[in-house]
Amino acid sequence: MEVSRQLVHIGVGAFALLLRDLTWPQAVALASIAILFNAFVLPSLAPGVFRDTDRGRRWTSGIVLYPIAVLALLLLFPARLDLVATTWAILAAGDGMATLVGAHVRTRPLPWNREKSVGGLVAFIVFGSAAAAGITWWSASSAPDGWLFVAPIAAAVLAGFAETAPITLDDNITVPAVAAAVLWSMSDLTPEVLRDHMAAHGPATVALVALNVAVAAAGWAARTVTVAGAVTGACIGAVMILGSGVAGWTMLIATFVAASLATRVGHGRKVRAGIAEDRGGRRGPGNAIANTGVAAWAAFIAAGSANPGLAHLALVAALATAGSDTVASEVGKAWGRTTWLLTSLKRVAPGTTGAISLEGTVAGILSSALLAGIGAWAGLISTSAVLVVIAAANAASIVEGVIGATMEARGMLTNDVVNFVNSAMGAGVAM
Repeated sequence: MEVSRQLVHIGVGAFALLLRDLTWPQAVALASIAILFNAFVLPSLAPGVFRDTDRGRRWTSGIVLYPIAVLALLLLFPARLDLVATTWAILAAGDGMATLVGAHVRTRPLPWNREKSVGGLVAFIVFGSAAAAGITWWSASSAPDGWLFVAPIAAAVLAGFAETAPITLDDNITVPAVAAAVLWSMSDLTPEVLRDHMAAHGPATVALVALNVAVAAAGWAARTVTVAGAVTGACIGAVMILGSGVAGWTMLIATFVAASLATRVGHGRKVRAGIAEDRGGRRGPGNAIANTGVAAWAAFIAAGSANPGLAHLALVAALATAGSDTVASEVGKAWGRTTWLLTSLKRVAPGTTGAISLEGTVAGILSSALLAGIGAWAGLISTSAVLVVIAAANAASIVEGVIGATMEARGMLTNDVVNFVNSAMGAGVAM
C-alpha cells in the first residue's frame, strides 16, 4: 500500500504541467477542490489512502497537506506560477522517490538521522532535480540556457537535505517551504553580476579567508566549538567573505562572539541546574548552520544581485535574530529571576523550552540593537534600517518562543531547526 501511495504522490505531480496554461484563479480553485476531495471523498473511494498514523487527524495527514501546500504556494506567489510548478515537481518526484528508494534499497543510514538513508537522499536529489529541470524547461517562454536550470537544481538539493532533518514535521511542509524559498531568493541572481563579483576578488580576499580559517581554529582551541563546528564555521565564513566581503565577515564574527560570551555567562550556575549547553557550551556544525546558514545564503544572493540591498538586510537581520536569541536565552538561564512560558504565561523553571524572562528579554533587545548597529557601521544596511532589524529580530524571537513551547517541546522539531526557522523569520520580517 505504501508503494501505491507514493506512486500516487509522484503521479499527481504531473498536474503541475498545467500551471503553464492555467490562470491564477483557475489554479487556486482546482487546488481548493483537491483539498476537499482528498479530505472527504478520497478516503471513501480508497480506504487505505490514510496511513494508520493518520487516522483521526484528517487535516494534518499527508494526503491532505499535499494539496494544502500547493494552495499555499499559489497564494504566496500569485505572479510566479512557474515557481509553484517547479516546487511542486520537487515535492512530487524528489520526496516520493526518496521514500520508495529509502524503503526498498538498502544503503547506509545518514550520520545526522539514522532513520534516513544515503540512497533516499541521492534519489531525492537525482529525481527532484530532473523533475525540476524538466518543468522549468516546459514553463520557459523561449529556449532556456544552462543558467536557468541552476536554481531548480539548487532547490532540489537543499530541499533534499531538509527532508533528512531529524524532525517529525510532515515532508509536505518542509520540502515545499525550502524549495520555494530557494527558488524565490535565486530569482534575482544574474550570472554576469555573480561572475564579475567573483572576478573582483584579489589577494586581500585570500588573506581574509586565511584569517577566517585561523579564527575558526582559535575557536576550537578556546573550546567554544567542536572540530566539526570549526570546519563548518570556516566554510560559512568563507561564503560570507566571498559574498559580502569584510563587512559580512565582521558581522558574522560579532554574532559568534556575542553568542559565545553569552554562553559563558553564569556557566557554573547553568551546569548545577542542568540547563547548560551540551558539550560544555561548545558549538557543533548544527549550531553553526542553524544560526548562520540563512545569513550565508543571503551573502551568496547578494554577490549575484545587481541590487544587493535587500539581501544584505536579510543577512544582518538573520544574524541579529540568531545572536540576540542566543543572548536572551543564555542570560535568562543565568540571571532570570522569574521565567514565564509564552503560550500560557505560567511561571516555569529557567531553561524551559519556549520560556522568557525580563532579564533575558532586555539582553536580547540590547544585543539585537548592538548587532544591527554593527551592520550599519559595516555598511551593510543604512542607519534607518537599524530599527527595522531590531523589530524584526525580536518579533521573530517571540514567534520562536511559541514554536519552542509547542512543536519543539512535543519533539516535532529539534532546537537547531527552531533556531534556523527563527533566523529565517527575522530575515523575512525585515525584508
